[in-house]
Amino acid sequence: MKLKDDLVRHYLWLRQYGLNDSHSGNISGRDGESFWVTPSGCCADLLSSGDLVECQLEGSIGKGASLDAPLHLAVYQSNPQTGAVLHSHGPYSVAMTMDNEEFLPTDFEGQLYFSRVPVLTIPYDQYQARSPSMVAEVLMDYPIAVVRGHGVYACAATINLAYKWTCSLELSAKTAFIAQQAGKI
Repeated sequence: MKLKDDLVRHYLWLRQYGLNDSHSGNISGRDGESFWVTPSGCCADLLSSGDLVECQLEGSIGKGASLDAPLHLAVYQSNPQTGAVLHSHGPYSVAMTMDNEEFLPTDFEGQLYFSRVPVLTIPYDQYQARSPSMVAEVLMDYPIAVVRGHGVYACAATINLAYKWTCSLELSAKTAFIAQQAGKI
């Protein structure tokens, strides 16, 4: 039960701290040979642990699972050490990667955590078909990546570490935006 409660708590934090709107993003956590994922179209403000959908690592996606559940599955299958996957829509992270193939943090923590953040271009009409393999492949080498114009994907051994990567990227992107506006970079 702790895993499911942690997922709900962290998904709500993504909403509370402006990294998702009420119904965006998704989160999952590995549980042995399965993983739990947020349901499609769920509201972070109302989500409970009983609403999470179980999916199997062998490939079975639970009924009502997030549309990104196949992406989460691909990440777990490609990265056996992954314990959690977070998908968020941090406005600075998305905005600062709209025209780049990578994001290079300018702040100390950003540079410490991320040598670079890959930015993937996936046509919106091909997102569901192409995103699982493309995101999973990048997350084999990086803890975090951005799908241009869409959002951030982070994976880690723990939910809290994936959440840290997500928050750190958003702060780095916000810092870079403010520094650009101030003419400092």
